[in-house]
This record gives sequence, C-alpha cells and structure tokens, in this order.
Amino acid sequence: MLDDKKVLYSGMQATGNLTLGNYLGALKNWLTLKDEYECFWGVMDLHSLTVRQVPAEFRKRARNLLILYIAAGLDPKANCIYFQSHVSAHAELSWLLNCFTYMGELNRMTQFKDKAAKHADNINAGLFTYPVLMAADILLYQADYVPIGKDQKQHLEITRDIAERFNGLYGDVFTIPEPYIGKAGAKIMSLQDPSKKMSKSDENVNGSIYLMDDADTVVRKCKRAVTDSDSEIRYAEEKPGISNLLEIYSSCMNKTIEEAEKEFDGKGYGDFKLAVAEAVNSVLGPMQTEYERLQKEKDFIDGIIKENDEKAAYYANKTLRKVRKKLGLTEKPR
Repeated sequence: MLDDKKVLYSGMQATGNLTLGNYLGALKNWLTLKDEYECFWGVMDLHSLTVRQVPAEFRKRARNLLILYIAAGLDPKANCIYFQSHVSAHAELSWLLNCFTYMGELNRMTQFKDKAAKHADNINAGLFTYPVLMAADILLYQADYVPIGKDQKQHLEITRDIAERFNGLYGDVFTIPEPYIGKAGAKIMSLQDPSKKMSKSDENVNGSIYLMDDADTVVRKCKRAVTDSDSEIRYAEEKPGISNLLEIYSSCMNKTIEEAEKEFDGKGYGDFKLAVAEAVNSVLGPMQTEYERLQKEKDFIDGIIKENDEKAAYYANKTLRKVRKKLGLTEKPR
C-alpha cells in the first residue's frame, strides 16, 4: 500500500495502433481511478517482443503510446506511467517466478494456444512464459487490484496461484491481487463483423476506428458499418451492428443505452450513423490535438519518462530485494 491507497496496476502492449475499443473499454475507465488508487500504468514493451518487431518503428510506437496515455487524460504526476523495459526488475522477477510455475499451468493457458495458432512460424518460449512475466508485472508493485477483461481472467488466476505458492514457502512476500470490479468498460465490436471485438490487428481497416483516424475517416467508417435490414434503432441481440453503434454513441456521449435509443426513436440509420461519427470525433478531436502538442514537447516527455521510470523502479526493486533475500541469493556489497 502506498500513501494509504490501494495499488492498482494495468498496461497496454506497444504494438499496433490503439482503437476506439481500447479507449472506451479500458483507457477511459483508467481516468476515473487515480483519486481512489495509487495507479501504475505500464507501456508493456517487453510483452510485445513475442512477435517480431521492426526496431525503429517499435521504439517510436512505444513512446507514442506513453504520449497517448497522457493525451487521453492520465496525469503523469498523479499516476506512474512508465516503460516496462526500463525497469529491469520485471525481467529478473519473471525468471525467479518461472522457477515457481509449473509446465502444466502454462500448458492450460488458452491465450498461448490462440497466439501459437496465429504465429505458427514463431512459437517461442516467451509466448509460452508470457503469463509469468505478467505475474511479475503485477506482483512487483504489490498490486491490490488489476482491471481485467474475460480474456485476461486466466492470467490473473495464475498470478494469484504463483504468489500464493511463493508466500506459502517463504512467508508474506506478495500481495495477492484481486480483479478490479468497477464500472464495466464498453465492449466495442468490429464495425464490419460485430461478432468479434474491435481489434488493433484486424485485417479489415474499416472494422476498427483508430485513435489517430481523422474526422473524415471516422465518418466514412461509420457510414460503412454493418447494420441490418430493419430500420429500428434499438439495442437487441438480433441487431448486433446497431447495438454496437449504440454502445459507441452512448459511451462517447456519456449517456445510457436507453437515452440513446429514445434520442433516435423514429430516425433512420443514415442520420444515426452520422451522429455516431460526430460523437466519436468529439472525443478523438481534443485527444489528437493534445497528442500533437505533446509530440513537440520532447524535453517535457523525456522528463516525465525519467521521473516515472525512477518511481516505478523504486517500488519494483523494493519487492525484488525482498524476494532475493527470501531465496538466499547473495546480496550485493554496498
């Protein structure tokens, strides 16, 4: 616990371009947590290495993600926004925890099976031990809570199992993290295939709205969004396309689904899609303006990176020293 606040930990991978789904489903909710919790938000660049990266592009993308965190409204003074790879304790604790993780546990991870199927030509050990690095991320900061979606439930469970196993052997070393159950983030689906989530890696660029899409592109994508042959604007299982657009509109406008349905009662799909696009642009426009401003503030961003990396390293190394001592590793002479 830091400053009498519970600790909350999360992060995003530095791969691909963030979508509206990433913002409405996670990032927007992060903005509400800083007053109640001590928050650590990582740019998870080590996790990104399970897939081959173009070094120059990867380096730029990781920095851009940190800038986007700030542009979206995360305060780097009130939150710790840092690069995972700048804190070497992540890699060290990951190795130590590997020695307390069973092959059978890792074999059961469904995300490994999914990713191995997608990257059959590069099924590397990092992909297999990915959950152990994720456990190290969380446990280093003695996180009380971790915001998770359904696809990360297994990862938190294995983190808890590893922490409990270690504590059982060596005493009260790690805080056992709980899933953060707050206001559910909007689940935004593909505009072209509303049966699947909006994704950074969608091959159909019209399926996703990216946070850096300009206003005209947003309008074009919304107009092309898949709907149905009906003409009624209502939230229903048999109307996944319209339901998804209602989810987007209500989330961007901070309205309930019911309020959005009433607003468009009797109106056509054309007017509705245009209104959705305008709502999205009302969110993305100010964020993009701030992002462009911050891109020019190199010294400011470098200062934020240095300050936040040091803060993250302080807390991470505090935990790591405790772990090393418990394991009997030789202490470094002072």
